[in-house]
Amino acid sequence: MEKRIVVLGAGESGAGAAILAHKLGFDTFVSDFGKIGDKYKAMLDERGIKWEEGTHTESLILNAQEVIKSPGIPNDAPMVNKVREAGIPIISEIEFASRYTKAKMVCITGSNGKTTTTSLIYHIFREAGINVGLAGNMGNSLALQVAECDKDYYIVELSSFQLDNMYEFRANVAILLNISPDHLDRYDHSMQNYVNAKLRILQNQQPDDAFVFWNDDPIIQQELQKYPHGKLYPFAERQREGLAAYSDKHCIIFTEPTPFNMELEEMSLTGKHNLYNSMAAGISANVAGIRKETIRAALGSFTGVEHRLEKVARIDNVEYINDSKATNVNSCWYALQSMKTKTVLILGGKDKGNDYNEIADLVREKCSALVFLGADNSKLHAFFDSFGLPIADTKSAAECVEAASRMAKSGETVLLSPCCASFDLFKSYEDRGRQFKDEVNRLKEKGGDR
Repeated sequence: MEKRIVVLGAGESGAGAAILAHKLGFDTFVSDFGKIGDKYKAMLDERGIKWEEGTHTESLILNAQEVIKSPGIPNDAPMVNKVREAGIPIISEIEFASRYTKAKMVCITGSNGKTTTTSLIYHIFREAGINVGLAGNMGNSLALQVAECDKDYYIVELSSFQLDNMYEFRANVAILLNISPDHLDRYDHSMQNYVNAKLRILQNQQPDDAFVFWNDDPIIQQELQKYPHGKLYPFAERQREGLAAYSDKHCIIFTEPTPFNMELEEMSLTGKHNLYNSMAAGISANVAGIRKETIRAALGSFTGVEHRLEKVARIDNVEYINDSKATNVNSCWYALQSMKTKTVLILGGKDKGNDYNEIADLVREKCSALVFLGADNSKLHAFFDSFGLPIADTKSAAECVEAASRMAKSGETVLLSPCCASFDLFKSYEDRGRQFKDEVNRLKEKGGDR
C-alpha cells in the first residue's frame, strides 16, 4: 500500500510539499482550515491532487502515515493535537523536501536581518554563476524546487516555526544572526523555548560544516556549548582573536578561509545592522569557495530588500521610509538607531508579547512624534503616553500617512517600523508596506514637487 501523506495548510509551503509528495507517488491529500488561494488551487488541480478548504475532515487526515504542517499553523492547533495524539509524525515542508535532494544547504535564522542576509547570500551565489535556489520564507518553496528544478545549492531563510518541525535536516552552512525576544506568544511566553527553536538550526551539523554567528550575542554565547556544530566562523564589529570577520573604520576584514578586505564605502548596504548582515553573507560565500573578487563585487551591487528600511519618497523635505518588515522590537531598535534626523515613528499591529523598554531611550532621543497603526493600541498608549510626545491613533494606511505628514516637520523622517505583526489590519507585512507606499506616493502626486 502506498504511503499516505497529508499536508495541513495550502500556502506556498503546503502546495509545494503536496506537489513533491504527489510526484514521488505518495497518496497525497491537502487540508486547509481557511480558504486556499486561487493560485494554489490551480497548482493542485493541475496535478490531480485532492484538497479541502474551510474544514479539517478527521477521517481523511488521521489515516496518514506522515503529516506535513505549514509553519503558520500553531503547534497547539486542535487538528495538530489530534494528529499528535494519533501518533502520526508531524514534519515541516523543508524537512520533507531535504530527503529528496543532494543540494548543499546554506541556512539563515535569527530574530532580525534574516531576509536581507538571505537575499544578499543568494545574490552573491548567483553572481558567482552557481546553480542556486532561494527557499524557506522567500522565493518558491523548497519542495516545489526539488520537485521541478533541483539545484546544487539552496539559500534557505528559516523561521523558528519552520525549525520546530525539522529533525533530520542538515544545514551545511548554518547562520545565526542574533536572538532577541520575538513570537513569544507562540512559545508559551518563554524566551528559552524560543531560543531552543532557533538553535535547532545546528542539529545534525557535521565537523566539516560551518556555523556562522554574531560573536557578541550573549544568548548565542551562553547556548553554544549545549549543541554540536560545525567549524565556528564568528563575526563582530571590533577585532579580537578568532573572528572570521570584523570591521575597522574603513573596511570589513575577512580572515578565513580566504583573507580579504571590503571597503565600507563600496558596500551597497549601510548601517550597523547591515554591517553584520554583510559579514555573515561574505563569510558564507567565502566558506563555499566563491572568489573574493566576486564577493566584493556582489556586496557592492546588491540593491536591498523591499519593506526593509526602504526609501519611498521625499515630500516637503520629509523622508518617508518603509520598514514594515520590522515585526519585533529589536528590529525597530536597529531602524531607529540608523536614523540621522528627528523621526515620526509609526508603531502598532498584532502585539507578540512585546517589551518596548528596548526602544524607550531611542524613542526619547530620536522621535518627535508617534503614530499608532493598529486595531488595538492600548498597550502602546500604556507604555508611550508618559513620554510627552504628540501621538496620533490610526486604523488604516491612509489615516496613518495623513497623520504622519501632518506631524512631521521639514528635515525630519517618517519611519514605518511597527514592532508588531500585521494581521490585525493587513494580510501580511508586505501588504502593510505596500499600502503605506501607495499612500505616500498618493501624497506625493497631490503635492506636485513635494
